[in-house]
Amino acid sequence: MTFSKSPAGSGGSGRGGGITAVDVDGDSGQARLNELGYKQELNRNLSLLSNFAFSFTIISVLTGVTTLYNTGLNYGGPVTMTFGWFVAGAFTMTVGLSMAEICSSFPTSGGLYYWSARLSGNRWAPFASWITGWFNIVGQWAVTTSVDYSLAQLIQVIILLSTGGANGGGYLASKYVVIAFHAAILLSHAIINSLPISWLSFFGQFAAAWNMLGVFVLMIAVPTVATERASAKFVFTHFNTDNSAGIHSSLYIFVLGLLMSQYTLTGYDASAHMTEETKNADRNGPIGIISAIGISIVVGWGYILGITFAVNDIPSLLSPDNDAGGYAIAQVFYQAFKSRYGSGVGGIVCLCIVAVAIYFCGMSSVTSNSRMAYAFSRDGAMPLSSVWHKVNKHEVPINAVWLSAFISLCMALPSLGSLVAFQAMVSIATIGLYIAYALPIFFRVTLARKHFVPGPFNLGRYGVVVGWVAVLWVATITVLFSLPVTYPVTKDTLNYTPVAVGGLFILVLSSWIFSARHWFKGPVTNLGG
Repeated sequence: MTFSKSPAGSGGSGRGGGITAVDVDGDSGQARLNELGYKQELNRNLSLLSNFAFSFTIISVLTGVTTLYNTGLNYGGPVTMTFGWFVAGAFTMTVGLSMAEICSSFPTSGGLYYWSARLSGNRWAPFASWITGWFNIVGQWAVTTSVDYSLAQLIQVIILLSTGGANGGGYLASKYVVIAFHAAILLSHAIINSLPISWLSFFGQFAAAWNMLGVFVLMIAVPTVATERASAKFVFTHFNTDNSAGIHSSLYIFVLGLLMSQYTLTGYDASAHMTEETKNADRNGPIGIISAIGISIVVGWGYILGITFAVNDIPSLLSPDNDAGGYAIAQVFYQAFKSRYGSGVGGIVCLCIVAVAIYFCGMSSVTSNSRMAYAFSRDGAMPLSSVWHKVNKHEVPINAVWLSAFISLCMALPSLGSLVAFQAMVSIATIGLYIAYALPIFFRVTLARKHFVPGPFNLGRYGVVVGWVAVLWVATITVLFSLPVTYPVTKDTLNYTPVAVGGLFILVLSSWIFSARHWFKGPVTNLGG
């Protein structure tokens, strides 16, 4: 990868040509935005550190690993988690590198859908940006829904353990109380995201520090306190095939266990969506994407190792009859301190550290959601677009913030009727979002292969190869994560991921065929507006 000093040129179709790429107020990112045909409406005040912090906080290894640690234990256990993390991490980095290269050329809040428009050629630009944009924004809303609902569930477990645990008469909040927690969390996130970007920058950097320090505290404290620790042999070689899911193929089990890692390593498109608020975004945006992924891979592996060294009995951790009601990491924390000190209070404190990290993850996710909604509506792609792209006196897209919070609340409501339906919707958070990641990369290595003009950050001659690896990886996980996770398959055990993602595709495609193709022209410049 290289950094060039020349400004990015125009690649593919789109408007905004003819504007000289010279620094505006000494900022190359703003100059590039003007060249692309957009005027500066948001407050460009974020540093490289702040841009990185948003993506790192959304990736949040404390959130993803904690939430899906049960999945990792159930499907393969230690081997899947310790080695599968690097498999998913390596391929995720190829996706990130390809996105970073495109981001350097097109540093706009629209991110992925704008890239697709510019890279797919004049003929396909409107359709490509329509499909990419809707997969991106719905995937982002699903991420926020998943993160904040996961926090609500963790609060449920913290309260359960604090009142005696499942075996000690502890209070288990009902699904209605959990959805109320979810609503309250989203409300607070909307309020925080209504503040000026300088406040969000502070919270973002604090959140990144919290995630980093939290991992180191937990990966050291939990195995140190535990009276019974796993051996290195167990952590690095034990492969759990006892999954009670009717699956016996080791390869199949390993693949299903990868979901924990892939779900965690998601959301780094936030750095792209924050580029219109980032200084020298054509350089700092790409660095934000890559550094967030790279540091998360290293820190996340440390967290997985630290926690897994405190694991000694997988069936008991997954059992719904334990004190944490089957929430594996909560049981690990609680049991470690209880076995040492006779009280699990220390474990509950550890869970609170995780809860704060998840809270900040959701906060940053709403920030990213709102910038995507702002940009998409600016180009007229959303119903009531004129409402959602309004900015307030603090240069914050306030209406888009509250829209994102409201939709994330609505997406969690199916949990009241069926967790299966809810899980199907949340599956869009991983597969739907990665499809949105892959589309502009696919256009870059195909339709725009010969005329893509890279920005200051580029992969040089390796760009096409890395791009193809990224596209093939996304195609692979789309298929793998759509496979059944339990046999025999019934209506209660069916993996509804293909239904949810396929349903989203049908809705988006139908809306294009019957309506949008007549009026949506892709990204529209506003420099003269």
